[in-house]
Amino acid sequence: MTAKKTYTVTDKLITKITAWIAGIVSVILIIWGIITLIDVSRNEKTNDAQVQEYINPVISRAGGFITEIRYDENQPVKKGDTLLIIDQREYTIQQKQTEAALLNAKAQLMVWQTKVQTLSKTAQVNQSKINVAKANLQKENLDYARYKELVKTESATTQKLEKVEANHSIALAETQAAKDNYQASLSEIEDAMAQEVAAQAEIARLEALLDRHKLDVSYTIITAPYNGVMGRRIVEKGQMIDVGQVLAYIVNGETDKWVVANYKETQIETMKLGDMAEFTADAYPDISFKGEIISFSAATGSSFSLLPPDNSTGNYVKIVQRVPVRIRVTEPKDKIDLLKAGMNVNVSIAKEQN
Repeated sequence: MTAKKTYTVTDKLITKITAWIAGIVSVILIIWGIITLIDVSRNEKTNDAQVQEYINPVISRAGGFITEIRYDENQPVKKGDTLLIIDQREYTIQQKQTEAALLNAKAQLMVWQTKVQTLSKTAQVNQSKINVAKANLQKENLDYARYKELVKTESATTQKLEKVEANHSIALAETQAAKDNYQASLSEIEDAMAQEVAAQAEIARLEALLDRHKLDVSYTIITAPYNGVMGRRIVEKGQMIDVGQVLAYIVNGETDKWVVANYKETQIETMKLGDMAEFTADAYPDISFKGEIISFSAATGSSFSLLPPDNSTGNYVKIVQRVPVRIRVTEPKDKIDLLKAGMNVNVSIAKEQN
């Protein structure tokens, strides 16, 4: 004969409380499940998303020793603020040498310009001598013709004719010499003008070289290219750097921030440009941010990887791909400043939007 089980008041109370708790939890789970189903049916969500903004390197355009560093890590800077100074003595010496060479070239140009003027005046004198020689030659031509006639009529001696003939030959030679001197003067002027052009070309070359040296000097002072925040400091005073070396990183504070949400390819069917998105950052789970879709990637993320998958190799396994969706953050600046590049966010985009 089995003994009959008996329940105390406490057992009954515990049973009722347990039943009520189980019922309440069940109701909560049902409600949560319904809300989740409704939410999933109305929104496309992903937690594979990060905040992005432009982070650009500060690159040296001159080599040398760093003499001064004027920024610290995470320091806000304004456009034009001096970040680093490189030893510029070698560049300054080169600039002074070019300046001296430029002064010398300008002095040479003045010399050749003066010489052209002098040679031009000499050419004018030689041209005048040609006119004098021609006049003298014309006189000797007349005398020679006259005495030839006089000799024929025996009014003048042959000796006199010979003398006139010699004077005529001398006048003819003097005329030709004056012409040759004039042509030589013109050649000298052309040579001097060519030297003048060469001096002008040398001045232009030295001016361009001087501009280059001035640029080199200016490159020794490295400034912030725009408003932003400096990243990690990777150089120290006294360090030797080369041209093209990365000296620091700066976060661009003048451009918008955006979120790259990597949605599955099965989730982007209803998305289009201009759709609004909402997201929360893991760092601020109680703050909601808004954004706008501004672009879709031209290819899946795996296509841009170092080793894109090749499905024709025979070991194909279908994997759902993800498509990066770029979302511009549309919030006031003070709220946007809460977001930092690389932060993880949870993005939600409504499937149906007006």
